[in-house]
Amino acid sequence: MSRCFPPPWTVQEIPGGFKVLDADGQFLAYVYGRESKADADIAHVLTMDEARRIASKIGKVPKPFMLPDWGRLSPNTECEENNAQRDQPREH
Repeated sequence: MSRCFPPPWTVQEIPGGFKVLDADGQFLAYVYGRESKADADIAHVLTMDEARRIASKIGKVPKPFMLPDWGRLSPNTECEENNAQRDQPREH
């Protein structure tokens, strides 16, 4: 069974970087950085500003890429159906 990563994707700051989550709270990506450019250059890693910008770009990935079959031209109906069911009010 393929997994779905429903929008919206959000970015949260964590110690030393940022994480990207889907609407269900699934962690999708971690992007780490260092506070100063000097520290980032020494460690050959991103600065926190660069990490924030990259995490923000990941959070804005177009909807077709949020579905499990990347690059697929036809819609993934399984994910669409799951998302529609998730968004329906639950009866008690």
